Amino acid sequence: MKRDSGMKSILQSMNHYLIFFVIIAFVITCCIMLFVSILQNTIGIRFTEDQISAAAKLTFLNVLGFSAVFTLIDSIRRRFIITRPIRRIIEAAEKMSAGDFTARVPETRGIIGEDMFNQIGDCFNKMAEELSGVETLRTDFVANVSHELKTPLAIMQNYGTMLQAPDLTEEQRLEYAKAITDACRRLANLITNILKLNKLENQQIYPALTEYDLSEQICECLLQFEEAWERKNIAIETDMEDGVMITSDAELLSHVWNNLFSNAIKFTEPGGTVSVSLKTTEHHLIVKVSDTGCGMSPEIGAHIFDKFYQGDISHSTQGNGLGLALVKRVVDIMHGEISVESAVGKGSAFTVKLRRK
Repeated sequence: MKRDSGMKSILQSMNHYLIFFVIIAFVITCCIMLFVSILQNTIGIRFTEDQISAAAKLTFLNVLGFSAVFTLIDSIRRRFIITRPIRRIIEAAEKMSAGDFTARVPETRGIIGEDMFNQIGDCFNKMAEELSGVETLRTDFVANVSHELKTPLAIMQNYGTMLQAPDLTEEQRLEYAKAITDACRRLANLITNILKLNKLENQQIYPALTEYDLSEQICECLLQFEEAWERKNIAIETDMEDGVMITSDAELLSHVWNNLFSNAIKFTEPGGTVSVSLKTTEHHLIVKVSDTGCGMSPEIGAHIFDKFYQGDISHSTQGNGLGLALVKRVVDIMHGEISVESAVGKGSAFTVKLRRK
């Protein structure tokens, strides 16, 4: 490999030398011919063949010498101005291709044309930073998916083994079968949410825009959780304007309301309160879902829309950390905004702001 590189370098040097030789020979020949012509026409000096031959030999030697000097100067210029910055970029690219996403191109200083190479380096470093972030997300995603898949599978395996015991009572058999069914349902929901989120992030789901009554949809979604809030004796407070029309994708937005209501009821202690409001402005609709649950710190709130992030591990068995990531992606697709206000021990309030059309 080194031998091939050395031969290539020698051939490049010879090529540069020939280029300089041709250019200098042409320039000097033209200058000498013009000079001799002026001498002969204006002064009348005539040169003998020996003088012309000696001058030609001297000129040829000068051309050879100047070509060598210019080739050396050009080689030094290329080494410091072009070769060194390019080598740094190549080294960083090789590290990136080998999986080292921390590779960066250092800033080039003290040479002519440094701005151009620095621009290339900045673009490369930005690309490396983006790839590093993507790689981190991919690694975290694989780790989280593996963990989330492993938990229900372990539950099914354990309870399946326990079901094989010959002396089980009917009550134990039903209990173990229910645990397996719940684990299967959790696994199915996880896979469904992963596929749905993947389609949303890859823009494989296109909104089917229709005009419908948003207040009616929110009420229908809320009523689906009636059994859950009655079981926990949670009070439901609503403050919604009637007949609020919106042009949007009803199916996608139903995922938003279902996730927000599910979380509000899940994190609210028995005897607490969940509030839902719908307000309108000239161009926007504002939906607010608040609860009197455990709340969360600002550090947790900053990551609440990240995939697989679960701030309250005490409720981790009731979800997989993808619900709010789905909500955020749907709201983004609808060109809306979602925000959260929360305080530990006082509850949380999620606000969704949507365009009317």
